[in-house]
Amino acid sequence: MKNRIIACLSLLMLPLALIAQINTDQVLRVGQNALYFEDYMLSIQYFNRVIQSKPYLAQPYFLRAIAKINLEDYVGAEADASTAIELNPYLTDAWEVRGVARQNLGRDRDAISDYDHALELLPRNRQLLFNKALAQNGIEDYAGADSTFSALLTYYPGFDSGYLGRARLRLAQSDTTAAAEDIAKALSINRNAVNGYIMRADIAINRDDDLKGALADMDEAVKLQPRMAGLYINRAYLRYRLDDYFGAMADFDYAIQLDPINRTALFNRGLLLIEAGANDKALNDFTRVIDLDPNDYRALYNRALINRNKGRYAEAVADINRVIEAFPDLPNGYYIRGEIYRDMNDLTRARRDIERGRQLARNAEAYDAPETPSERPGDEMPSDEAARQFATLLTVDDNADIHEEYNNTAIRGKVQDRNLQIEPEGWIELSYYSSPSELRPGGYYIKEVDDINATRVLRFVITVTPSVPVADEAVSSRHFQSIDYYNSYLSSHTPRAIDYLGRALDFVTVRDYVQAIRDIDRALALTPDLAVAYLLRAQAGYRLWQTDRVAPADKTQDALTRNSLSRKALDDVLADLTKVLDLSPRMAEAWYDKAIVHLEQEDYTSALSALNKAIELKPEMGEAWYNRGYVYLKLGNQRLGVADLSRAGELGIIPAYNLIKRMTN
Repeated sequence: MKNRIIACLSLLMLPLALIAQINTDQVLRVGQNALYFEDYMLSIQYFNRVIQSKPYLAQPYFLRAIAKINLEDYVGAEADASTAIELNPYLTDAWEVRGVARQNLGRDRDAISDYDHALELLPRNRQLLFNKALAQNGIEDYAGADSTFSALLTYYPGFDSGYLGRARLRLAQSDTTAAAEDIAKALSINRNAVNGYIMRADIAINRDDDLKGALADMDEAVKLQPRMAGLYINRAYLRYRLDDYFGAMADFDYAIQLDPINRTALFNRGLLLIEAGANDKALNDFTRVIDLDPNDYRALYNRALINRNKGRYAEAVADINRVIEAFPDLPNGYYIRGEIYRDMNDLTRARRDIERGRQLARNAEAYDAPETPSERPGDEMPSDEAARQFATLLTVDDNADIHEEYNNTAIRGKVQDRNLQIEPEGWIELSYYSSPSELRPGGYYIKEVDDINATRVLRFVITVTPSVPVADEAVSSRHFQSIDYYNSYLSSHTPRAIDYLGRALDFVTVRDYVQAIRDIDRALALTPDLAVAYLLRAQAGYRLWQTDRVAPADKTQDALTRNSLSRKALDDVLADLTKVLDLSPRMAEAWYDKAIVHLEQEDYTSALSALNKAIELKPEMGEAWYNRGYVYLKLGNQRLGVADLSRAGELGIIPAYNLIKRMTN
């Protein structure tokens, strides 16, 4: 394994021209091996190399599309498959992959067209027939889907997923008897067909009201897919309906352990905690839901009730105001706010709200309150009674989706499923150290830094990297010794800017940013046009700003003073980066870092402009693509955001696929 990794790294680090001279077939083959072993991110890097060297080959685009399909980057997969088709229209698999991508993007008619094209060459292909039938069902072409499923099962009578797909079609047509027969057939073929148990549980609840039978099927589904949070949420609902309070709570707890940002699990657990009288814990769950979605009105509604009971009237009013603003015809909103005002002894506003609630309630048919909340908290505003009930089992439908053949939900290499915090990529830094990886073995090139390294004056080589490792005891000791060396040298020699710069980087390494800035000031006093010094001072200033934000140096300052100083610190960092770009306007890394400062200032327009420039100057900078995608999403432009995130993923930025999944689900 170690030798394989070393070989992979050596190939990735080769210059493009040299790869072309050696053997692009070999690089493509290594990429295929990585794809086979489900190293999707790594395989993309190899396919990138082949594409850059020989852009006229269809195969690397096709293979990269498969990797992106597995990473759920359907926009990127469609683009790559389209390019492969343009280069080689006879590559049948590319039509299939593009169909799968389009199907996942909700463009079923386009997907059917692709499948039909591939079926002209492979009329009995199982995957193509299966995917086409699912797409036909998606556009409610039930007759067409039935015909396709019939052909599929005639050719492949032992294909359990085919029966489950047709069962989904029968359910869409409200024919639960035929659906149950298909499910039974699928489970007779494959007792491990998890979707069969989920769908049968759905029928048991909605047709037969057989909660115990549904629970038995959900138990089987959980055994088969023990890492799927949605199954525990749905089983918790069944357990709750069967008065198994502790079992329901255990399932919600485990669902949240598996998926800490699952709003449905958090919301439902909050409701269950209210019933148990654990209001403080319920309050925490509703607050987490609201942090994930500030417009989750169910959570706001319930948090308002808890805050009222706790006597936190200002917080309760703020929450219920949001609910009333979104649902101005909801009687309970006014009743609750009136009661809060009454508790606050504001009788005038209390009477006004209660009377308003009564007026709305008189026309009860105008508000058709649901018997239970909808699947997702916040989708539909319930009455006070319904707000204390659980979500219906609608999530079972989501868990029982019959996926296209390429979309294998059991793939362990799906980096998009990792629970990652959504935040921009960080600073590209000057450092004596970097953390290369298989995906990103090298740092970035800045001519001015390379010129300094070429002098060999510094005690260590400067790298330009987005990934600086944490300095351990040995590294810290080495650089404290280097600082002592510079102290002695500067006391006995005429100071040079390069010496102060070298010691400043030592101070940065041991995280003494104040001393680092002082040394950079000295360096710039001697050499005012040293662009690298301004870049390093901006970096040290930014790190110092981050440190002060978490642990202020002067804790006696009031909040207003601290905020003013914080803004001033960021302005100083921005001024240094502007100076760098005055001296070196084509330094993409400075444009990128400048965008990070604008993001901290929530100046998204300026951040976007800086990132555009960084990408123009250095198109291979994955961090810039990721951050621009992040900004586009902040500005509400999902189409451009997902496109940029797709490109960032190609360039090795792993969180890009996680963010694509969250934004497109």
